[in-house]
Formats: sequence, C-alpha cells, structure tokens
Amino acid sequence: MAIRSSKGLGIMKRPAMGVIVGGGPAPGINGVIGAVAIEALNNGLRAVGFFDGFSHLVSDDFDPDEHTLELQIEQMSRIHFEGGSILRTARTSLLDDEQLKTSLKVRPDPDKVARVCAHMADLGITHLLTIGGDDTALSARFVAEAMEGRLRVVHVPKTIDNDLPLPGDVPTFGFNSARHVGAEILANLMEDSRTTQRWYLVVTMGRNAGFLALGVGKAAGATLSVIPEEFPDSTSIKEIADIIETSILKRRTMGRQYGVAVIAEGVAYKLGDIEELSELLGKDVPVDAAGHPRLSEVPIGQLLKDELRKRFAARGDKITLVSHSLGYELRSARPKTSDLCYTRDLGHGGVRLLLDATRDLPNGVMVTLQDGNLVPVPFEDMVDPETNRTRIRQVDLNSYSYSVARAYMIRLEKADLESPTMLAALAAEAKMTPHQFRERYQGVVRLGRRELDLVGHS
Repeated sequence: MAIRSSKGLGIMKRPAMGVIVGGGPAPGINGVIGAVAIEALNNGLRAVGFFDGFSHLVSDDFDPDEHTLELQIEQMSRIHFEGGSILRTARTSLLDDEQLKTSLKVRPDPDKVARVCAHMADLGITHLLTIGGDDTALSARFVAEAMEGRLRVVHVPKTIDNDLPLPGDVPTFGFNSARHVGAEILANLMEDSRTTQRWYLVVTMGRNAGFLALGVGKAAGATLSVIPEEFPDSTSIKEIADIIETSILKRRTMGRQYGVAVIAEGVAYKLGDIEELSELLGKDVPVDAAGHPRLSEVPIGQLLKDELRKRFAARGDKITLVSHSLGYELRSARPKTSDLCYTRDLGHGGVRLLLDATRDLPNGVMVTLQDGNLVPVPFEDMVDPETNRTRIRQVDLNSYSYSVARAYMIRLEKADLESPTMLAALAAEAKMTPHQFRERYQGVVRLGRRELDLVGHS
C-alpha cells in the first residue's frame, strides 16, 4: 500500500485530530488508527498521524513533512487486517529523566511537554488520541494537563500484557490476539516436548503482570505457569526454581519425563531492584525511556535453566532443558476476530468522546467499553499517588479464573506432602528421604497459593 507523507502539512490550519502510538506493538493497532481516521474525516476534521510515538515531537528538529502522515479514508479502509503499526511506535516518554534516577515519584519534563504542545498548536491539532499502555497514558496525561483544556485528549488502552487498570475483566486490546497466537505456538512446543522427552522453559512478556503467561498456559494446557503475583519482593532465583523443579519431579511420578513451564518475564522484577539485578548478572542492566529495567537484558529463562540443570546433575540425573522466549512474535501478529471488532469500537468511541462537546475532558480520559457501552475513565482516577504513574492491574490470585488455571497445573501441593504414598514417590525421584523432601520443599506450597474449592488435577 502506498501511503503518502504529509508534505505541506505545517501550513494547513484546518482543525485536526492527531494520532500517536506509543509503547510496544500489539495486534490491532492499525484497526484503531483506521477507525479513528475514518470517523474523524467523516466529521470534518483532518486526521494526522505522528510517526514513532512522541520521539519526534519532543525534539526541536521535528519536521511535519517527515514525521507526520495525513490519513485518508482510501488508505485506511483495509489496514485493520494487518499487524504492526503504519505509524510505527516508540517508547519515548515525557518523564523527567533526571528525577527518575533519584525519586520513586515521577514528574513530567517541562521542556519535553512544552515542545509537544507547541508542535500540536502549530499543526492545528485540537483533538489528540493516543494508543498505548501505561507509560503512553502517562505522557498523554502530562500533555492534557499542560494544555489546560485547549487540547482534548483521549487514550485507547493497548498492551498484550493486559495490565492497565480497566474495570472488571475488560481486556486491553491486543491481549486476546496475543494469547491466541501464543497458545498455538505453545501447543507446538508441548508436542515437541512430548516427542523429544524434554522440558521447555518458555518465557513470555508481562512486565508487571502475569495475564499473558497465565492465559497462554491455561489455553494450551501447559504443565504449569509461573507469574510475578505469586512472589514477594526480594525472591531468589532458587525459590522460583523450586516450583519448577518440584513440578518436574511430580510429573515424573506420573510416568512423564517431559513438560512445558511458562514463566512471565516480570518474575525477574522479584529478584530485586536495578542494583540487585545488575549484581546478580554481573553487568549493568539498562533502563528504558520510562525508567523500567529492560527485562530483555535479564535472561530469566537461562538463569532458571542453569539452576535446574545444576540440581539434577548433582543427583546424577539427566534432564534436557530448553529455554525459549515467546513475545516478539506475538506483538505484531495479525489481530484475531475479537480484536478486529474491539479496536473498531475503541477507535470510533475515542473520536465520539473527543467530539462530544457536552463532555468535559479537562485532563484527558481513557476509552473503555463496559457492558457494551462507551464509558470514559478520567486519567486522574488511574493515578497511583505514590508514584504518579498509571496504576497497574495484576492477576487476582483469589479469583475463580486463577483457581481454575491452578487446578489444571502439575505443581507440588499441600496434599502431596500429606500423602505418604505421594511423598514417598516424590522423595524417590529427588533421591531423598520423605522427611528430607518435606523439609526441603514445604515452602513451595505456600507461594502464590490458596486452597482450591475445586476437585481433581490433571
């Protein structure tokens, strides 16, 4: 598809709606862009897309001819089928970088925000729709606050992590498609593990929450999923390995030498802060534009693989372990039907909120669909007062959905330690006495666990 740039856009003053995509890719971005552009144009506004998130807008070198795209209906009508983003994306934030080094509570960089606001005004942008996760929502809030009502701002929640604070079980767009694709890939790895009699340690994306790891594992029927919500802060790699090791041993008592463990990458955050992570790895762990440690630099799968291999070798026991990262191939996948419909609702709804003069949007809102209805959530309602960041949603370990996921995992349970027969079988696999096994691993059953009101485990 040939998409033309916005040559001469800088001198066009007709009111326009701007579109910015920030953060990582997610299936369905183009669906939102297309829906927004079509609805804006049908209501007499120009539709202006900004390339690469806020990265050019924060610069004095911003060039409308190079860094914007004037969106036209004929170009937008079929892009919703495609993965990725026609506007690309970037993680540039509007945070004060110096304060990030010294304070938990973040604040905007006034120079960055001022440049963004000035460029918006120069281009005649009267309405702004941002697409992204918690960090993009934060930057959108900073712009809305600085413009003091002169720019109406709406944010569309996008992330495969599903960790934005939407009410109830409302998902962020991209999550369902990523879970679908991830489950298909995981099913292939599960078949490979059975065929080759090996264990896979599959690390999925999920910086602060385990929704994707749990969802992919649950959908595919993985042996177990391990998520950050299960662990207290300052957890050791040995404690995480205990969970997987005892699952391997329990699986062996069932006559199966293979399996797949799904691990959310955010488990790495439980290993300590940036200094502790750097000490663990023996190298500096870089941070991203929003001040988060880059989890791609923390090889949690390899760390667990090395720890488990060492344990089995110490028993004179052979095991084949393979670590595999599952994430980038999910982010720019083609959206599935649920997200194709959902993103059209969100894009259309975002424009309707922006154009509704009866609604006051002083500091911006996030678009949500609740019970099939369009419901705006004010940015200020999503702020964590301790950090000034957008609040994060996490997996509720007391929910029925989580209980079902746990019921179908192969994990060491309290009942296993209370059953003399099972305890003896587990101890034999570990080359320990039953007493030694119970003393060594009884802490595992207390992690991320409540007694299930369900019967039966696979």
